[in-house]
Amino acid sequence: MSIDLNADLGESFGRWQLGDDPAMLELITSANVATGFHAGDPATLLATCREAVARNVVIGAQVGYRDLAGFGRRFVDVDPAELTAEIIYQIGALDALARSVGGRVAYLKPHGALYNTIVDHEKQARAVVDALLGYPEPLPLLGLPGSRVLEIAQDNGIRTVTEYFIDRNYTPEHRLVDRRLPDALIHDPQVAAERAIQAARDQVAESFCTHGDSPGAVTMARTVRTALTEAGIEIAPFVS
Repeated sequence: MSIDLNADLGESFGRWQLGDDPAMLELITSANVATGFHAGDPATLLATCREAVARNVVIGAQVGYRDLAGFGRRFVDVDPAELTAEIIYQIGALDALARSVGGRVAYLKPHGALYNTIVDHEKQARAVVDALLGYPEPLPLLGLPGSRVLEIAQDNGIRTVTEYFIDRNYTPEHRLVDRRLPDALIHDPQVAAERAIQAARDQVAESFCTHGDSPGAVTMARTVRTALTEAGIEIAPFVS
């Protein structure tokens, strides 16, 4: 049994610093790197890609709505064709930065409000898949189990990878609890570690996400990784 550990990185912007990317890259196997629409400036993204390559961490493009002010956590009623174009644009920009330091974009993960929207929103889900179909290289899609976007992707021959959030609570319908609610986030690393072990044993997903932008992110990731390893669960990326 093996599990991929991923985290959202590259989300600093100019003088505004968010998270400890170098420390997180020592603990994870896949990095969801921002692409400039919800967070991240070119210099930050290039540095994150360089550090990921140096640590043999797989790079994924974390695409989102054009919403810097809202950190990509607000729904945008964008035309599907425009959304497709914007996603291709984001992948291409990050891939160019990654290739300049010896890496490449190896998968796609939608961010924030877009991630949650395409669980059920047919037109935007199809727009995301259309972007993957239009990109020259086939990229796997990381997403919520049972989401519409994964179903459409599978129907079109795109590899899909299921994801479980170890630091987020879920609704009875297996959706993420809204971040505006008090019980949305899990802050106790030990609780997260216990959830991760159980989720791995139940095989609920192929990749586990721990967010990199919270004050306790590094401690959370280290505790979870240690617990999984001690439980005999291999930590490995889902793509090479």
